[in-house]
Order: sequence, then structure tokens, then C-alpha cells
Amino acid sequence: MLLEAAREVFAAHGLEGARVDDIARRAGVNKQLVYHYFDNKDGLYAAVLEHVYGEIRRREQELDLSRYPAEEAMRRLVEFSFDYLAEHPDFVSLLADENAHGGRHLQTRVEEVNRPIVDLIRDTLSRGEENGVFRKGLDPLHVYLSIAGMAYFYFANIHTLSRIFNRTLAEEPAVSERRAHIVDFVLNSIRIR
Repeated sequence: MLLEAAREVFAAHGLEGARVDDIARRAGVNKQLVYHYFDNKDGLYAAVLEHVYGEIRRREQELDLSRYPAEEAMRRLVEFSFDYLAEHPDFVSLLADENAHGGRHLQTRVEEVNRPIVDLIRDTLSRGEENGVFRKGLDPLHVYLSIAGMAYFYFANIHTLSRIFNRTLAEEPAVSERRAHIVDFVLNSIRIR
């Protein structure tokens, strides 16, 4: 409950604008309890970041991609990655805020939490190579960065992009159109030509 309340407040106000009093009140706990477990607001913020990364990584593992042919597995992963950001704008806000802070709140454990996505992509690419579907020599980290980057950029900048290009990119069918484009783009970039 506390981490969820903190997630909401940090996503809405950023680290600098968030108030521990507000977080404690929303969570229904004493403010001193927050300080007891997390030392300070920065400690709570770091815990929220670890929590949100852990959540998306758990959900990726639940996709159980190993049971699908490689191309279908990759399609499902790209769709999930896009859909997750569409459904969790707070995740996008938290990442933007932490990037504004130079990534300094990400603890060592976050690397461990995020390693499975690269392993998942490595396994999927390897299966695709073996089956003659995917090109050889693709770096799973770069594939992940491309998938995440395309979806993140869209949602992190959706309001300014909508204004700049005079399109309502936050509404259907624009979101579905972008989703389909990213899936197609990724699959075409890794397939054998």
C-alpha cells in the first residue's frame, strides 16, 4: 500500500514535488514509519523505482514466451511492451523523472531485476536463428533498447508530438496505428531478409 501510494505521488509530482506527508496520508500510515523503513524520501523513491521495474519484469516472465515460435514470441513481447506503457503512464513519468536525476536513485539490485528481459530476448533471438527466421548476430540488449525506446518515446512525448503534428496521438486509432507500426518495424528489423 505504501509503495503504491508513493508511486502515485512520485509519478504525479516527481521526486522534488512529492511530499512524504501526502504519501503517508494516502497509504494510511504514520510518516515516521516511512522514515523508519526508507530513511528518507530518496530511499522511498529508490524503492518505488525498484518496485515498478520488478513489476514489469514479472509481467514479461508471465508471458511464457518459450512456448511460442520465436516470431510469435517476439511479436507478443513487443505488443506487451507497448501496451504496458499505454496502460501505465505513471511508469513513463517515473522513468522520465529519474532520468532527470541522472539515474542516481537506481540501486544495484535494479540491474539484477532487469537482466531477465535481456536473457528473454537472447533466448527468443537464438530460437529464431536456429529456425532460420531471425538474422544472426543481433545484440539482445540493442533489440530491447529499440523496442523500449520506440514505445517510451511515443508515450513520454505524446502531448508535444500531438501538438507539433496537429494529431490526437493519445486517442484511438492513433495509438493502435503506432502499436502496429512498432511491431512491424521490430519484426522486419530482425527477420532474415
